[in-house]
Amino acid sequence: MAFDFKKEYKEFYMPKNKPEIIAIPEAHYLAVRGNGDPNEQDGIYQQALKMLYAVAYTLKMSYKSDYKIPGFFEYVVPPLEGFWRQDNIAGVDYSNKSSFNWISVIRTPDFITTKDFIWAQDTASQKKSIDCSSVEFLTLNEGLCVQMMHIGSYNDEPATVAMMDAYIKASGYENDITDERQHHEIYLSDPRKTLPEKMKTVIRHPIKVAAN
Repeated sequence: MAFDFKKEYKEFYMPKNKPEIIAIPEAHYLAVRGNGDPNEQDGIYQQALKMLYAVAYTLKMSYKSDYKIPGFFEYVVPPLEGFWRQDNIAGVDYSNKSSFNWISVIRTPDFITTKDFIWAQDTASQKKSIDCSSVEFLTLNEGLCVQMMHIGSYNDEPATVAMMDAYIKASGYENDITDERQHHEIYLSDPRKTLPEKMKTVIRHPIKVAAN
């Protein structure tokens, strides 16, 4: 059976619908950076996802090609994730989605190296006839965070974030959102196939011990 990150690392992908504090270890990702409204039809965000998935599935299916990755085992492509920020805005202004700066990412297994990534990037560009040069091989170490499962529309996230903020304050922590440590979402539902009120999204914020 193929390795499934969601099942093997439930603490990172399947939190409860109440806040919890967790330390997130270093991991490797495919990533594309951009800005603008993610809902814009055929916009930059949608194009970025096409690049990401093209490279991700090229790596996943590499064992059927002449390119062999040492230590490879079959796996399920992990869920799409996103890091979001807006310049000069405290929190998130969902009414101004055109101002979003984002990094869309998909996690890779630990056996994937920079060499493997470059092969997949070139192969995907040729076979899919799309330019995947904007895709990066990114290493992230999120560290200490608060996270929670949000069930419902993306526009209803402020209520969940408020619960997280109240929890960390009561626990002696505070948010540590910066240009480097950002609002993080993990998408467990396909919005094309799921009713808004039933969508599941992991929301994760970086935190630090509160100043005295």
